[in-house]
Amino acid sequence: MSKKDPSHEKKHINKVEESITDYNVEKKATQEEELHPVSVKLIEKSKKNHKEGNVISHEEAMNRIKERYPFLK
Repeated sequence: MSKKDPSHEKKHINKVEESITDYNVEKKATQEEELHPVSVKLIEKSKKNHKEGNVISHEEAMNRIKERYPFLK
């Protein structure tokens, strides 16, 4: 038999609440760590493809995945 520990009965849970603020403030994004050179090249290639319009829709991507991996249905 296990006994209840009375110190755990009325523990208060720390609750984090976000304050209401003005979100129209621009935040400068900084990257703190350096990416691997292969990752940088892949990101650049992806951006180039996007600018050139070489993209597919979400539905097309899902259809391709379902064709390639039918067990994921």
